[in-house]
Amino acid sequence: MSNLKLGVEVVSAHDLMPKDGQGSANAFVELHFDHQKFRTTTKEKDLSPVWNEHFYFNISDPNKLSNLTLEAYIYNHNKENNSKSFLGKVRLTGTSFVPYSDAVVLHYPVEKRSIFSRVKGELGLKVFVTDNPSIRSSNPLPAMDSSLFTETRSTQAQAPEQQIPNPVPQLFSSERSETRHTFHHLPNSSQPQPQTQSQPQPQPPVQQSVPASGPQQTMNYGIHEMRSPQAPRIVRMFSDSSSQPADYALKETNPFLGGGQIVGGRVIRGDRTASTYDLVEQMRCLFVRVVKARDLPTKDVTGSLDPYVEIKVGNYKGITKHFEKKQNPEWNEVFAFARDTIQSSVLEVVVKDKDLVKDDFVGIVRFDMNEIPTRVPPDSPLAPEWYRLEDKKGDKVKGELMLAVWYGTQADEAFPDAWHSDAVTPTDSSSAISAHIRSKVYHSPRLWYVRVNVIEAQDLVISEKNRFPDAYVKVQIGNQVLKTKMVQTRTMNLVWNEDLMFVAAEPFEDHLVLSVEDRIGPNKDETIGKVVIPLISVEKRADDRIIRSRWFNLEKSISAAMDEKQAKKDKYSSRIHLRVVLDGGYHVLDESTHYSSDLRPTAKQLWKPSIGVLELGVLSADGLHPMKTRDGKGTSDTYCVAKYGHKWIRTRTIINSLSPKYNEQYTWEVYDTATVLTVGVFDNNHVGGSNGYRDTKIGKVRIRLSTLETGCVYTHSYPLLVLHPSGVKKMGELHLAIRFSYTSMVDMMFQYTRPLLPKMHYVRPLTVMQQDMLRHQAVNIVAARLSRAEPPLRKEVVEYMSDVDSHLWSMRRSKANFFRLMSVFSGLFAVGKWFGEVCMWKNPITAVLVHLLFVMLVCFPELILPTVFLYMFLIGLWNYRFRPRYPPHMNTRISCADAVHPDELDEEFDTFPTTRSAEIVRMRYDRLRSVAGRIQTVVGDVATQGACSCGWVLLYEASQV
Repeated sequence: MSNLKLGVEVVSAHDLMPKDGQGSANAFVELHFDHQKFRTTTKEKDLSPVWNEHFYFNISDPNKLSNLTLEAYIYNHNKENNSKSFLGKVRLTGTSFVPYSDAVVLHYPVEKRSIFSRVKGELGLKVFVTDNPSIRSSNPLPAMDSSLFTETRSTQAQAPEQQIPNPVPQLFSSERSETRHTFHHLPNSSQPQPQTQSQPQPQPPVQQSVPASGPQQTMNYGIHEMRSPQAPRIVRMFSDSSSQPADYALKETNPFLGGGQIVGGRVIRGDRTASTYDLVEQMRCLFVRVVKARDLPTKDVTGSLDPYVEIKVGNYKGITKHFEKKQNPEWNEVFAFARDTIQSSVLEVVVKDKDLVKDDFVGIVRFDMNEIPTRVPPDSPLAPEWYRLEDKKGDKVKGELMLAVWYGTQADEAFPDAWHSDAVTPTDSSSAISAHIRSKVYHSPRLWYVRVNVIEAQDLVISEKNRFPDAYVKVQIGNQVLKTKMVQTRTMNLVWNEDLMFVAAEPFEDHLVLSVEDRIGPNKDETIGKVVIPLISVEKRADDRIIRSRWFNLEKSISAAMDEKQAKKDKYSSRIHLRVVLDGGYHVLDESTHYSSDLRPTAKQLWKPSIGVLELGVLSADGLHPMKTRDGKGTSDTYCVAKYGHKWIRTRTIINSLSPKYNEQYTWEVYDTATVLTVGVFDNNHVGGSNGYRDTKIGKVRIRLSTLETGCVYTHSYPLLVLHPSGVKKMGELHLAIRFSYTSMVDMMFQYTRPLLPKMHYVRPLTVMQQDMLRHQAVNIVAARLSRAEPPLRKEVVEYMSDVDSHLWSMRRSKANFFRLMSVFSGLFAVGKWFGEVCMWKNPITAVLVHLLFVMLVCFPELILPTVFLYMFLIGLWNYRFRPRYPPHMNTRISCADAVHPDELDEEFDTFPTTRSAEIVRMRYDRLRSVAGRIQTVVGDVATQGACSCGWVLLYEASQV
């Protein structure tokens, strides 16, 4: 019989549907798996119960585990008739089961049992597979009777301490072990849970590793979760509501970074000197640079050699590319091994000969790990040396290998392009460094608006005689195509005078192509002539000055239009009158205006000096949701992308880890504080993935720079909240360190006196339709350009980071924006209500004081302004203590994501155009009309009140005259 068992920890649930008629519920959970059932205790009068109970199921056939499902049903117990009512269910497939070491607590949105079920809330489960023979399966589910629900402990009291899988060595205190999972628990999970029967809860196994030297913490790549020096503190923002789950809140951490301990946003320096990488945890690596070889021995029979080098450190092995028939190869490749995962005292560098059957041994160079030097930047790179090859017995053989071996950190210039041991599994023997897992920095192209003013055309020549053309002009730049209106006249000279706007990127690879089309029949057009204008020859401007227009000859084909000599020969031909200009006074929007990371105009002449520096340390991620299955367990191959301004960064991909550690630091110049930094987490599908190599989005975080205090280091763990068709889902947490430093206080304060967008957006504004169309084209151009880099930044990544679909209709977003708008006017409404109470003498003392103040201001009108300013100062002083201390994060209450209707979610995730049936579309249209009617009424009331106020002001002024 197999010892393989499925362990399920029922942690908690929250925000369940009340079912007992008194606004609460008596909740318990039933687990169904492989024809086995278990039940938790009942938590009376609790809509957010906490169980923390463990169950173990027998797995009858491990080969069929992927086809099995675990179902968790939440019921409400009715004591009167000893019945149960459905509260929701969670269904997990066998492909998502992972070993105990990789298991984390995940909160799953509950699902309906049928279309008529009414459910809400989430259920927190920890599901894992273990083969520990000391664990016994749980007792079978007893019959449901009244005594079952009065017990304080359910049938899960069968896991004594000696039966816990892989007991934890006493390396940490119990309090420290408990705080490691605070990222995944509900509000009270950051504190130790009460234990019954004096049995400790199971702890995840910890593998021993070689500790790093110095005061730095021990780090294990792709194996353990991040260990913080202390438990993270939940930070509640000024906008947080009491209904905001603590699991969705921002958590402040105090990690030990390269510059020292971070406490309260300030750096307490350690013993070692701080480097440029002072916002990340210092990662010590063993670097091996394989430069070249010479005089390698050849085979006795063939006289040829196909050499490559294999670097072995413990269980990790890196391999260079191989050369064919070359005795003096040059590789110049760097390999980086995480020092904390090295379990060997010897470094072996082996030269081998590539063979179809079995690779032949050529020579080896061994290094004692204790004798390898340490390099600390800004020291110069370590000079490589020649080493004589040895055979397996240690005798010298023919051939030499040039190597450089040293200990360093991620501050080393060889780190970004190196092969990394945490980017492969310990048994991986890949022969090449994959370009899709390296960390890189990208720069998006500089975008321009192209304004084409189609004025008129003369002497048009059409194929049919005795007929006047019904002509329009089609303008194209790359994939962008726009058309003018069709003109019908009784002449061969047509006038349009229309402005068309396009987006182009430097360097200008595409040409501006115009063609005059004649409508000769339904859906049948004939080209009268074409013009090709290279964008590099188009005049640029940074303001709204008038650019002179030009006449262009129309040619029959594109090749003829691009031939300048042919154009000079044809003196008498059809012509078109155009005014073409590159508008550099605008900022080309490639992201949402309220989430923009750059507001500078395109023309560099209009740029102001930078006002500061933004530093970002991407530390780690924790509790990520598995995005793929490998070796029978759920895993992810994740990397982070950050965007600010024209600079995009991509961290290296950490393979096969749900708690990856990146520890990479990047810097941006800041030109405006009213900008937003966006950091996203993605799963790399180029590494053993499917989905057509489309990288899967996991979540993203936005930080507004105007909420950051200058010179302060912010170290927080941000929950990755994603809206799914089933509701809000937490995909994990991202640990970041951020610091904003200004270079000039005067320049930074001057930015608050300037408008948000450049001057041209107000002098010659674009329509809403133009902005949406041009933004869509700008995102496509940036995605196409970045996808041509190596490694490519995929189109789906750029679109997700730029919110390409933010313009689409969403009932949820509309409601959220309407409530935000009402909150803006809530102060005015409160003042009006207070004034009405004064007029009605509801509070006599307040009414008397207000009348005395009114009489005083009438007698002494020069005190009006000082009184108003004094009142504003006192209000600001009173509210100063409620100011936000930390950068705000997504609030599910404000965004209406916590109580959205399922049909509204389905509408939000529907494609455009819709794929739903006509009945559903009609229902949604009627709902939209009703909502629009209510908004129309509110806007009308506001306009009426405003008009009445203006009328009273005009009457007062007239009476004074």
